[in-house]
Amino acid sequence: MTGNHQTLALVLFSAFIAVTLGITTWVSRDRHGSAEEFYAGGRLFSPMENGFAIAGDYMSAASFLGISGLIALFGYDGLLYSVGFLVAWLVVLFLVAELVRNCGRFTLADVVAARMSERPVRIAAGTSSVTVSVLYLVAQMVGAGSLVALLLGRTSAAAQCWTVVGVGALMVIYVSLGGMRATTWIQIVKAVLLLGGTVALTALVLVRFHGDFDRLLLTAAERSGHGNAFLAPGLKYGGDWTARFDFISLGLALVLGTAGLPHILSRFYTVPTARAARRSVVWSIGLIGGFYLMTIVLGFGAAAIVGPQAVRASNAAGNTAVPLLALDLGGGSDSTGGTVLFAVVAAVAFATILAVVAGITLASSASVAHDLYASLRRRRAEPRSEVAVARAAAVGIGVVAIALGLLARDLNVAFLVGLAFAVAASANLPVLLYSLFWRGFTTRGAVYAVYGGLVPALVLVVLSPVVSGSPESLFPGVDFQYFPLQNPGLVSIPLGFLAGWLGTVTSAEVADEAKHAETEVRSLTGAGAV
Repeated sequence: MTGNHQTLALVLFSAFIAVTLGITTWVSRDRHGSAEEFYAGGRLFSPMENGFAIAGDYMSAASFLGISGLIALFGYDGLLYSVGFLVAWLVVLFLVAELVRNCGRFTLADVVAARMSERPVRIAAGTSSVTVSVLYLVAQMVGAGSLVALLLGRTSAAAQCWTVVGVGALMVIYVSLGGMRATTWIQIVKAVLLLGGTVALTALVLVRFHGDFDRLLLTAAERSGHGNAFLAPGLKYGGDWTARFDFISLGLALVLGTAGLPHILSRFYTVPTARAARRSVVWSIGLIGGFYLMTIVLGFGAAAIVGPQAVRASNAAGNTAVPLLALDLGGGSDSTGGTVLFAVVAAVAFATILAVVAGITLASSASVAHDLYASLRRRRAEPRSEVAVARAAAVGIGVVAIALGLLARDLNVAFLVGLAFAVAASANLPVLLYSLFWRGFTTRGAVYAVYGGLVPALVLVVLSPVVSGSPESLFPGVDFQYFPLQNPGLVSIPLGFLAGWLGTVTSAEVADEAKHAETEVRSLTGAGAV
């Protein structure tokens, strides 16, 4: 886009950002400085409101930009992300949501520390939560960089770098000013806009093909250059044993990772009861399920209308497939309709990124303040307000996420989120499930479970083709690749569970039966829950 059309796109885009900042300022005007208000929004949200907020928190840049881009480039194999992200919510609904709401207060560590020695468990769980959050934030930063660089008409590295810095700054402002209440309302608004925009684009794609989905698929296959192979498994994850094991590893990470994501777990504390938490998940499953069905249409629509070659020319990882699709559906780059539709989609996608990064930053800063700071602070030191520490932590986490986002700007955002899911499933899920369901679980077992999943997952990523050894790596000029899989979940998830078991059976500590009984009753009935 050039000239007046680009100006119009930027005006619409800027107006949307101004509205979200206005929401943050308005919601935060009556807040008080309590930890419960900052971390959980006063626990005042209804199941429907929290369900929309969960959907807004979960439907990230990986979903809207990354999955559609992978489908546009790889066809059937890109569907794995849609299926994995959606099926994961069954694990959350049946095993996690209600029990976490009953046992915890603000963070994952609250649940585990309820029957363990608090200090080592909180340090371990807090470290893991911050690590997962930063990895997830990197994916959102990369998506923002690709999106706004395209909006500005510049795909240069400098444009993407400045965009990543700008997103990081906005993220810190949202969290520092508004806390959970402002973050929740931004997520609700974003969910409504994202679903509305996705419905409109899906309808336009289907109208273009006169409602004939078969014709859409056949056109996509024809333009892909792969023929019928585009519609069959194996284009990305077929071939040798490495690709097949990568497929299994990614599937495990996506299905099990959601239940270990700190920013998703923290949403269960914003409702007044465990029943409300469960109903929130039901609401979110309906919204998220409909959304992922539509991303399938958008992905194949981008392949059929824009073409994989044009998508790759704009962004090699496919992150700009949906904005390019909107531009074409509206009438092209030189039309007012195309400009308006593109600007609206870009604004919605950017709001998606801002809402998600706000939620993740809030959860990770809560872990720093509520778990790490409280555990590591010297006893005689002057205690600072947890909320003040959390705000300072939000700045630090933002800086780290910006730096990593600049480094990984050429990777697909859905792929990056897959790595974050693998680390969450390896480090957080084992300790969470063991704490809730294993009577004999001990403090040593909890610490081993966290580090036994976290350290191998991170080491395997560093030694994988993601970091070195191929032209698509973060460091293509060097080669210290020793682990063949791109996603570590197949190895690191079982190691997390194994380490938790090994730490428990080798521990001299005797599990406190009374504490376990109290935790069990509390988790199942809600008696004594905050």
